[in-house]
Amino acid sequence: MPWLGAITAVGLVLLVGLVVLLLRIRTRDLVDEYVKRRGASSRLSTRADYVEGMERIPVALALTADTIYYENPDLQASIDLARIDEIEYDDETATGQNVDGKVVRVRSHGHAFEFVVDVESGRRWEAALPTHHVDDTGKVRAS
Repeated sequence: MPWLGAITAVGLVLLVGLVVLLLRIRTRDLVDEYVKRRGASSRLSTRADYVEGMERIPVALALTADTIYYENPDLQASIDLARIDEIEYDDETATGQNVDGKVVRVRSHGHAFEFVVDVESGRRWEAALPTHHVDDTGKVRAS
């Protein structure tokens, strides 16, 4: 009967793996729902990964006339355009990680918010919310 313990252990590992896979797929579906919901009232709404250190959190990233929203089932947050100091677009995160896509980097009051989007979404974000630096005159505006 020693094989019974091995089969049980393998079964538990497979079960945990399936649960993790199910949660990832469900989170992706929920983020897509947020993208669709925000899309109706936003200038731009796309999927993105919010980068916090080495962690990437899937979010719906949306731009309205005066606010950037980033949301998922566990996170509802926004940044007012009037409070943004800088906006940059890059191909690597602030920690030096290369990404497949584009990094949308927003600085507000000394804190950088980084979002990784696909290349096409990056182009749309750059067109809708042009690069802005601290020493540029005027405030950040959505095009």
